[in-house]
Amino acid sequence: MVGIRRWRKRRSVTAAGLAVSLVAVLFTDQPATAAATGPALSVDASAARHAISPDIYGLNGGDPAFNAEIGQSVARWGGNATSRYNFKNHTYNTGSDWFFENIVADEAHSVEGMVKSNLDRGIKPVVAVPLSGWVAKDSPAQHPFTCGFPATRFPQQDKFDEWDPNCGNGQLNQQNLAGVATDSSIPVDTSFDGEMVSFLVSKFGTAAQGGVPIYELDNEPVLWASTHRDVHPAPVTMDELGTKGTAAAAAIKAADPSAAVLGPSGWGYCEWVASGLDGCGPGADSAAHGGLNLSQWYLKNMKDYSDAHGGKRYLDYFDQHFYPQISGDKNPEANALRLRSIRSLWDPTYVEESWIGPSGVNAPPLQFIRTMKSWIDRYNPGTKTAITEYNWGALDDINGALAEADILGVFGREGLDLATMWGEPKPTDPGAYAFRMYRNYDGAGSRFGDVSVQAASADQGQLAVYAAERSSDKALTVMVVNKTGGDLTSPLSVAGFDSTGAAQRFTYGPANLGAIVHGGDLPVTNGNVEATYPANSITLLVLPPAGCTASLQVNGDWATGHVATVTVTNNRRAAMTGWRVSWTWPGDQQVTNSWNTTLKQNATSVVATDAGWNGSIGVGGSTSFGFQATGRAAPPALTCTPA
Repeated sequence: MVGIRRWRKRRSVTAAGLAVSLVAVLFTDQPATAAATGPALSVDASAARHAISPDIYGLNGGDPAFNAEIGQSVARWGGNATSRYNFKNHTYNTGSDWFFENIVADEAHSVEGMVKSNLDRGIKPVVAVPLSGWVAKDSPAQHPFTCGFPATRFPQQDKFDEWDPNCGNGQLNQQNLAGVATDSSIPVDTSFDGEMVSFLVSKFGTAAQGGVPIYELDNEPVLWASTHRDVHPAPVTMDELGTKGTAAAAAIKAADPSAAVLGPSGWGYCEWVASGLDGCGPGADSAAHGGLNLSQWYLKNMKDYSDAHGGKRYLDYFDQHFYPQISGDKNPEANALRLRSIRSLWDPTYVEESWIGPSGVNAPPLQFIRTMKSWIDRYNPGTKTAITEYNWGALDDINGALAEADILGVFGREGLDLATMWGEPKPTDPGAYAFRMYRNYDGAGSRFGDVSVQAASADQGQLAVYAAERSSDKALTVMVVNKTGGDLTSPLSVAGFDSTGAAQRFTYGPANLGAIVHGGDLPVTNGNVEATYPANSITLLVLPPAGCTASLQVNGDWATGHVATVTVTNNRRAAMTGWRVSWTWPGDQQVTNSWNTTLKQNATSVVATDAGWNGSIGVGGSTSFGFQATGRAAPPALTCTPA
């Protein structure tokens, strides 16, 4: 087995950052002569349309103010510490992350505290339930803690906690000691998971009633033999994971039939394809299960269990973690690799440059999300996809922000259903601005579109491009990430969309790492936009949709009433098949009669729609309708929208 080097993170139940406000500053265009010619970009708003899940912008923790600012929709309560969390005594075990110690969580960090905090803020919590067969026993709230390798049993160990000398790291001469599980933990079966769900339902209601919507089947189970080796030293087999997974899913669904189940939440490539027994590739365990890899068999096993139980779904999300197997360095070579390695999420031609590739296990191109979807289609159709831990690093640097902006674009384009970053950026970090570019680019809550549309770059490695239509106002949003060290001027062609003739521009880059800059509008001529994208920057173009305009002419005005005509003009480059004109009266005017329209008034609000026969208006054409109203004429502001 090839030695595995993984860039990993310290595990804690929560993370925090500092609050920040979005600062508006003056935008200065880059001189055209300073920019090189970049790759051509194209968008077709009529092609490859699919919904972008709002749950891809999730976090595991983070600063509450920042979470609110970006409209975070999902948060995960997971990680190594939750694998042995005991909801009955609010105690978890740190595992190998920190001397296998039992820690009593305070109210805010208990599972019910986390759930309440998120539900109160309108954020959907994902809650992990334990599967290994052990949860933390009672422990003092202060040192000395109960722990897995106490000095009273193992006086000789390589290292002890400097704050708690009775708790060791469970190694002697760098060899693992055989722990006694009952020193730190008590045995449980999957009925414990049903009790945990019932406990949360009693406090917050079912998922259908606004309680916990998603439960996760533990965390990185194939690593139990490492992270929780004091209670589970044996490698995890396919049968163990499958049996415990289906039993826990059944217990969850019995306690809350409306809740969703997510699993198996593997740590990365090896757990994606192999059990703990097989290591990091096909072996005896795989051969005993039809030659399927771990993920394939896991999906099939869940489907088989569903089929055997009346077709009821027991796995709603297929979840895997993804950490690029690169260093956290920020030198030019590491920065370039960070941006290239994102291609492992989708690109069928990208060969891993880490130990996963030819220098190690020689895996074929991962195309991670697409492969997950293909396995789902074959072995458990209808299951959603999730990546509940990921982090490309360097979030305190513009390179990390470029990577995160690229990743969020990939998540939306590839149709991922749920993602929660582990190791969240501080609100002042460049990485936080990558989220803002999608979720609050103007400081007023405006967001990237929610319907992905086709976008292409002649060189995605230089300028990555993603596009979406925004359902609320039908605007087209185009995100462009310049991954190069030079300014690039590129043409953007837009098909399947009529614009107003101007694109709003928002940019984040090295020129000002403390703000997203609102630049001057760019002209849109015959569906073409030319823009200069600064070096190492993220640019969002917002193209408001062309539509129609409405103008009002007063034909007669007297003391008790007036008559007016409204003209509707089509400003689009295509025929319009219907229209809607609305306005609000400034006084107590009341429409008493109308013609050539279907008109409704509610208090001071009026909505007039086409009469059917006059809904179709050709390019540049117009139609009109009229009305009579009480009160003196006071022409209101009209809003026209194509129907």
